[in-house]
Amino acid sequence: AKLFAQRLVTELKGERIGFILFAGNAYLQMPLTTDYAAAQLFIKSASTKMAPTQGTAIVDAVDLAERSFEQDNKHHKALVVISDGENHDSEALARVTEARENGLLTFTVGVGTARGDYIPVNAGGRIDQKRDASGNPVISKLNADMLRQLAQAGTGAYHNLTQEEEILVDLRKGIEQIEKRELEQRSFTEFE
Repeated sequence: AKLFAQRLVTELKGERIGFILFAGNAYLQMPLTTDYAAAQLFIKSASTKMAPTQGTAIVDAVDLAERSFEQDNKHHKALVVISDGENHDSEALARVTEARENGLLTFTVGVGTARGDYIPVNAGGRIDQKRDASGNPVISKLNADMLRQLAQAGTGAYHNLTQEEEILVDLRKGIEQIEKRELEQRSFTEFE
């Protein structure tokens, strides 16, 4: 997912890009910018330890994404959700539909397999599996149906991460169709 996100940043040069990590809550890591080197740096340094509560709070991620855009902006917004789709929030579809009415297109990229696998964690210097409250290992599974429904509600598209080249082309086409507007950005360089 991190390698794909890095390629996506390269593919979307010319667009403003922001970065939100989400698990049990959503965290803005980088506001909208054209600083692609910073975006690459934030993606490279991302880890599961940056989200103290686990889960898949897609509603929080959509809320934070909407707040990250200018409030008067109703036509120039897209959100790419990279997730296993194991949503623990029943309001996600309604929230993505509401965001679409406010002009936010939602694209989804599925990570993982339908069969699922254990979640590795570092426990005291050794690799173990994440465990639930009863001590049983937790298995994370791809919920492609949920991600498809989210993309449909957000008038975007769903792709599986295994189709990386197709995703990049399709996302570029989808984002190119969004009405554009001019922005001015000033940057300063100081020398000693």
